[in-house]
Amino acid sequence: MKSAVETLNPTRVRLTVEVPFEELKDSLDAAYKKINQQVTVKGFRKGKIPARVIDQRFGRGAVLEEAVNDALPKFYTEAVNEAEIDVLGQPEVDITELKDGETLNFTAEVDVRPALEIPDYSGIEVEVDAVEVTDEDIEKSVEQLRERFASTSPVERAAEDGDVVTIDLEAKVDGEVLEDGVASGVSYTIGSGELLDGIDDAVKGLQAGGEATFTSELKGGSAAGKEAEVTVKVTQVAARELPELDDEFAQLASEFDTLEELKADSRKRLENMKQYDQATQAQERVLEKLLELVEVPVPEKLLEDEINTRKHNLEHHQLGQMGLTLDKYLEIQGKTAEEFETETREAAVKGIKTQFVLDELVKQEKLNVNQEELTEHLMRRAASSGMSPDQFAQAVVEGGQVPLLVGEVARGKALAVVVEAATVKDTNGEIVDLDDEEEDETAETVEAAAEDADAAPAEAAEKAAEAEEKTEG
Repeated sequence: MKSAVETLNPTRVRLTVEVPFEELKDSLDAAYKKINQQVTVKGFRKGKIPARVIDQRFGRGAVLEEAVNDALPKFYTEAVNEAEIDVLGQPEVDITELKDGETLNFTAEVDVRPALEIPDYSGIEVEVDAVEVTDEDIEKSVEQLRERFASTSPVERAAEDGDVVTIDLEAKVDGEVLEDGVASGVSYTIGSGELLDGIDDAVKGLQAGGEATFTSELKGGSAAGKEAEVTVKVTQVAARELPELDDEFAQLASEFDTLEELKADSRKRLENMKQYDQATQAQERVLEKLLELVEVPVPEKLLEDEINTRKHNLEHHQLGQMGLTLDKYLEIQGKTAEEFETETREAAVKGIKTQFVLDELVKQEKLNVNQEELTEHLMRRAASSGMSPDQFAQAVVEGGQVPLLVGEVARGKALAVVVEAATVKDTNGEIVDLDDEEEDETAETVEAAAEDADAAPAEAAEKAAEAEEKTEG
């Protein structure tokens, strides 16, 4: 077999392959054997039909087609290995010549990983938020904890902001009560914004036994998107009572004996959270600077596949599980279809560039992944997926995803090398030491960048789904 490579552009090549006919012998034998098992010829036992009879009865062309289909993948792989190219995706194969008994010639066009030059990145400088925990932050944290331990008690007065009311709901569209438009015994905190628009004004001022009617657009159910006349009846009004902020509360809400100890622990936890956020911010900004330094051509076919994959995952997995359509999601986001297309393409480009650049750094820095690093990463991924480590590991192995996890860890190590070489300062002008944070965060930062893990759209969709559940009917 002879092969040659022609570079069409920085991300695509054409392989030209010439195969002497004698090298098709194994595939021809396999073709005759396969056809033998599929056909019946009178006078011959199944599987014992001579090759000349098959040629006469079914045509030599059918045998050649079967043999070529069997042989092409092998010869294509040999040509790729011989040329030492890093292919991406499936090739477009064209048989240019097939002469029985003489030769098989074909071409294969395929996307390839572009050759990249990583410049000196030691001069990268980024600024991140300073780690500052104020007394107000502590008070807010303690107040949130206090809210969690609030109690309620029925009161005989009109409902006010912050009260918890028990209500019955009935929704009508065009004067007809919806089958899924009746709910009883719903608990609702006035001012929380968790139910229908307009319900707060309707229930405020009502005592137990009082009712009101208002108009609101239904967010879910059989009449989603339609204006409904909603009747709400208050069956109970309960006031929320917050515990006193004292040592007794600290003992109730934590393992500490005093309120001061509880506040000190809150400060420490908030500092740790902000240090975590600071490290993640540093890694993201260093990665952005690194991508700016490298010219990365992106294969168009790979890009289109990535865009389609992202759209499919969003529409059929994330949104599908939440009961949302893409149109509803865009409405929630306040985006047009054109804006969505543009953002998806930009995110896909960034993801592909991130992977290419960090993979090149892995080779350049000769980085390896050991079993301990892979296990730690697997444990973190399992925790984020909600699966046990054993379940996640089994799913990874069965799905052939181990190389993907190894790649994630390796890219994380590559980014850690760049972050270590970069200068990171906080908004106060102080140098930030990330040594204690890098090991745990970089793989997750890389994965997020490659997958465009922008939480805002997902959170918005999730909130909308929650609202629909609460307002169905």
